[in-house]
Amino acid sequence: MDTTTTPMLETEIRASYDECNALVVDFTDVKYVSSAGLRILLSAHKVMSKKGGLRVTGVSDEIMEVFDITGFSTILNIEKKGA
Repeated sequence: MDTTTTPMLETEIRASYDECNALVVDFTDVKYVSSAGLRILLSAHKVMSKKGGLRVTGVSDEIMEVFDITGFSTILNIEKKGA
């Protein structure tokens, strides 16, 4: 999730806001997340917290380290890969 791919993700997530009560983002194949990706996740979390919530699944140890360092692990509902 970098500046090249996050606009597509943001478009998809925003399009789903009205249609869903909860949102699951699968990170199984995500190997990198930039600040742009973190911004989109935070924005989605804010919107979805008023509904059924946001869950991030399939998070690798490397991505979990980014979430830990940035404090996102205390904000987001995260399921590590293989958990």
